[in-house]
Amino acid sequence: MDRDIFIRHAEQLLPYTVFAPLGIRVQCYDPENFQVALDIDDRHRQPFGILHGGVSALLAESAASFAAAMSVDLTRTIVAGVDLNATHLKAKRTGTVVATARPLYRGRTTHVYAIDVIDESGDLVCAARCTIAIRPRKATGPST
Repeated sequence: MDRDIFIRHAEQLLPYTVFAPLGIRVQCYDPENFQVALDIDDRHRQPFGILHGGVSALLAESAASFAAAMSVDLTRTIVAGVDLNATHLKAKRTGTVVATARPLYRGRTTHVYAIDVIDESGDLVCAARCTIAIRPRKATGPST
């Protein structure tokens, strides 16, 4: 899919996803360094006042899924996260975090991404790895 068409389509859909209520934004549309970001506020903190690990995981898998989607033909395939490992390294209460997904492996049916979630100081908040399944789209015509 053409990069500009992909971006236009994604930006039309994002207001209807988990991105909108949490204030997540795409910072860089690049399948080699896809970035999503958010400014931490009360929606993102766990009861002890720090960034919820699930939010970091959401950012990591989202960045990896988008990177995979940009690197396949979405008219013929779908992408879906099937495994995520996230190690939380630094507590954050405020500020901005950015998740950057970089490909480690891109096969025909599986992609693997390394994702760094960093803060505004460049410190690593979360290190993650995500496996994405690449599967053929099912035919949408009448069954025979």
